[in-house]
Amino acid sequence: MDFSSKLLEQAVDEMSQLPGIGKRTALRLVLHMLKQPESQTKQLADALTKLRTEIKLCKNCYNISDTDLCAICANPSRNSEIVCVVEDIRDVMAIENTDQYRGHYHVLGGKISPMDGIGPSQLSIKPLIEKVQAGKVEEIIFALSSTLEGDTTNFYIYRQLEGTGIKTSTIARGISVGDELEYADEVTLGRSITNRVPFENSAKN
Repeated sequence: MDFSSKLLEQAVDEMSQLPGIGKRTALRLVLHMLKQPESQTKQLADALTKLRTEIKLCKNCYNISDTDLCAICANPSRNSEIVCVVEDIRDVMAIENTDQYRGHYHVLGGKISPMDGIGPSQLSIKPLIEKVQAGKVEEIIFALSSTLEGDTTNFYIYRQLEGTGIKTSTIARGISVGDELEYADEVTLGRSITNRVPFENSAKN
């Protein structure tokens, strides 16, 4: 792709690094921004800069937050003794949209995937184990997607929790194997949480 401007080429190159954005789509987006008022482009740039420099991780659940404690963990009406283990903020948002869950979350920041070079030490698994060992949690709900990586991560954490006496459960398999939580409809996801089953039962299936 030949460009008449180095500035345009650089903007397209940066835009095309986003997931699912090829060079042609990147060019269309950049040209669209050029047609918008300069103030709108600056607002977008400022928002992205603030996102990158000011965003925090909740000290309790590792969810993306503007403050040290996210709104969910800071809410006294939430049950902190029930913790739902998820991959990232998209899963938190999907479950919150069901209005069926009133506990806390623990965001791992990914799933164990040796093929991608992601091991347990690169996820926030250790703080979860420490929280359980400190006696702050009564039940862990595994809500990772039903993929090989998700099941591997669930089983690894389950093994780490052996001997703690903690109750472990997993969302009911209304979510198809291989599906990501963020794409599940709210009714199905809500029922899968309400009708969760003991993890050891799911591991035998």
